[in-house]
Amino acid sequence: MQKGVTKVPFTPYQQFTIFILAITQFSVILDFMVMSPLGDMLMKSLSMKPSQFGFAVSGYAFSAGISGLLTAGFADRFDRKKLLLFFYSGFILGTLLCSMATSYPLLLAARIVTGLFGGVIGSISMAIITDLFDIHHRGRVMGFIQLGFGASQVLGIPVSLYIANVWGWQAPFLMVAILAALVVILIFLKLQPVTGHLAAQHDRSVIKHLLHTVSKRNYRIGFLSTALLSIGGFMMMPFSTAFAINNLRLTQQQLPMLFMVSGCCSLVIMPLIGKLSDKVDKFKLFACACVWMMAVVLIYTHLSVTPLWEVMIFNVLMMMGIMSRMIPSGALTTGIPDMPDRGAFMSINSSLQQIAGGVAAAFAGMIVVQKDKYSPLQHYDTLGYVIIGVSIVSIFLMYRVSVMVKNKLKEKVL
Repeated sequence: MQKGVTKVPFTPYQQFTIFILAITQFSVILDFMVMSPLGDMLMKSLSMKPSQFGFAVSGYAFSAGISGLLTAGFADRFDRKKLLLFFYSGFILGTLLCSMATSYPLLLAARIVTGLFGGVIGSISMAIITDLFDIHHRGRVMGFIQLGFGASQVLGIPVSLYIANVWGWQAPFLMVAILAALVVILIFLKLQPVTGHLAAQHDRSVIKHLLHTVSKRNYRIGFLSTALLSIGGFMMMPFSTAFAINNLRLTQQQLPMLFMVSGCCSLVIMPLIGKLSDKVDKFKLFACACVWMMAVVLIYTHLSVTPLWEVMIFNVLMMMGIMSRMIPSGALTTGIPDMPDRGAFMSINSSLQQIAGGVAAAFAGMIVVQKDKYSPLQHYDTLGYVIIGVSIVSIFLMYRVSVMVKNKLKEKVL
């Protein structure tokens, strides 16, 4: 534990809040991540080229980014519970539209609608976490919230792949919509209003509040740092399944096991990383994780035909690096904004992250080439080199974020 910080057990209501935000994240992450394991099936079923699939993924990201910018100005003017209910309900509608898509244009349109609502949910959740938990315990909270990521791989993705093989690729989206409908009822009935930030508001217009948030130099450094972090994941993720099937020669039947193993490891790793990030220097943990991830990415993107057990090992090692970056960086970033700006900061931060990821996915779709539906992907190794370069820059930027947060703690502003 960091010097001078006492571990305080969470109250029952705090535990419920962590649970409801984690399961909310689970549904949103599953909706987004299921595009990757369904990638090969979608490309073959809808006769999509890699570039078109890249745009289907980036369409969600671009619309999520635009939505985040549009909501940033008034994100701190409303009860965060009401905002969460509104955008989560829209997310359900978009996911239902995805389940009804019968062509590439309809799928792209549905992903755009889903992104308009789903892309803002993460920033609202982060603002709620920042309001309810101090920075010395946010690493632990982030570790539990990020369990949604691992759970989506352990439960969501294998189940989604199974029902997709039985009922078609549209079925997983319908499953997510039903789950989300149950969650929104829980939020409405059990989550208390989150209004503490309203008392600290200044009398600014929506535009002035947005411009005020963007104008702060420290905030802009945080925005850029988060945006760069998203580039790596968005570049590799959309084509990971197509790479596994067409290059590593795994089968559709082996994919559920692959995701389940890496997901189970994530469920163990993330809480440990969350606790560790509250005990050691968050930046040092982040930097070590970046170096780890770069090494694994370099090897993985150069693999050819590989047995399943070996691919599983590489996926687990890569997941360890990714998770060990996300949790400390997320906890550090929450320490940047002042209370009156938290909602706007988180919205802008999330939107720029999504836009950067959308650019990365679209760019990756232009780099990766596939001669026909069943031929190996070409230039996937180029994505690895780009990710390594971006990761090096992100280490430098996160160091600056760490210094800012430490100085702020010394001044007892938080």
